[in-house]
Amino acid sequence: MPETVAAAVTRTPSGRLALAASPEPIALGPLDGRYQSAVAPLVDYLSEAALNRDRVAVEVEWLIHLTNNNVLPGAGPLAPEQQEKLRGIVTDFDAASVTELAEIEAVTVHDVKAVEYYIGRRLPAIGIENLTAMVHFGCTSEDINNLSYALGVKGAVEDVWLPAASALVKQIEAMAEENRAVPMLSRTHGQPATPTTLGKELAVVAHRLNRQLDRVSKTQYLGKINGATGTYAAHVASVPGADWQAVAQSFVEGLGLTWNPLTTQIESHDWQAELYADVARFNRILHNVCTDIWSYISIGYFRQIPVAGATGSSTMPHKVNPIRFENAEANLEISNGLLDTLGATLVTSRWQRDLTDSSSQRNIGVAFGHSLLAISNVAKGLKALDVAEEVLAADLDTNWEVLGEAIQMVMRAEAIAGVEGMENPYERLKDLTRGQRVDAARMQEFVSGLGLSPEAEARLLALTPGRYTGIANQLVDHLK
Repeated sequence: MPETVAAAVTRTPSGRLALAASPEPIALGPLDGRYQSAVAPLVDYLSEAALNRDRVAVEVEWLIHLTNNNVLPGAGPLAPEQQEKLRGIVTDFDAASVTELAEIEAVTVHDVKAVEYYIGRRLPAIGIENLTAMVHFGCTSEDINNLSYALGVKGAVEDVWLPAASALVKQIEAMAEENRAVPMLSRTHGQPATPTTLGKELAVVAHRLNRQLDRVSKTQYLGKINGATGTYAAHVASVPGADWQAVAQSFVEGLGLTWNPLTTQIESHDWQAELYADVARFNRILHNVCTDIWSYISIGYFRQIPVAGATGSSTMPHKVNPIRFENAEANLEISNGLLDTLGATLVTSRWQRDLTDSSSQRNIGVAFGHSLLAISNVAKGLKALDVAEEVLAADLDTNWEVLGEAIQMVMRAEAIAGVEGMENPYERLKDLTRGQRVDAARMQEFVSGLGLSPEAEARLLALTPGRYTGIANQLVDHLK
């Protein structure tokens, strides 16, 4: 019988089987592994494959733009079917395209040059092989890259991140409306303070988050296509009669971007830093929401709805842990670490060009991925909450001392109106309440002995911690 040759087995230095040698790729990072389904929509915009597809798109549109506008003598408008086939290179970009590009880049050792050759291979089939020299005409790699990144980030923000973030804020707004009149003890500095309503507190964070979403939605995505050092030198040398600034502006704006007229070799990336600062600020506010909700869960203001079959602790079967909010906290922190680094790195370039931005920008998808994952977790966590109104009410009823503020302010108003015996209202309430628990009977006895006008006394005697919420209920209307 023929001798069987065993397949070579790769092992780590410790003798374990090497997972890296697995026939199926194993993800190194959690976004491409454990959490891949939550961030999958970003792959179409911020992955390396998406970047290459956008590079192909920019190169194709630049070729069509030059020919449609008769910029180069002898290269007039393409026939509609030729333009359609050119754009088909983009719409038909698939896994095989990714592989082919990688093979070309292995030879060129240059990613944008690989894109140029990839397109050039397809021109003969369209019948325009004579225009091969027009692919990447007048361009430096950064002309293509800056536009491709701008398109990818714009798509990721507008089509994925903003809809997810906006849906979460709408969810918080709905909770604010539903609980607008539910009284709740405030805790300034962690201590019992003037009551509010749960709905008003949720409205505060929704309002804060909405302001950041508004800023993000107004982002200007800048782009340029002006050559090796931003001077149009090659453009003017080759076709001196063209209005290259007008050509560049109309092209960039035709892509749905904002034209940047003054750059070095690179587009300066200031818009990216501005956007990432706004997204990071949204993340930080959302992080604050997570820590507050976590704390409210810990004191019983919210009950967590158990998931059938889920385990809270491997040893304590009673536990339902607020893992969604804890997971979100961690991912928001990771996202902000990357966003802050991107914002700091991208606005700086040595003289007319260095490559720090090239490596940095490849992490844009990771930064947005962790934010998107956090948003998903918070949304799921909020859906699994039930407001424990009886706990909120009991907490209020054991903290009558919070009415001290109301009483001393009424005494001040009475003193101004000329009522006798209203001296030192703050000090008198401080002596009664500071560091002490005061029940309903003691508080009402105190009020009755102050000598207030009948109307003021009746108003205070009718007041309870649960009714001392001012116009918190009405303030929720500012979300509309």
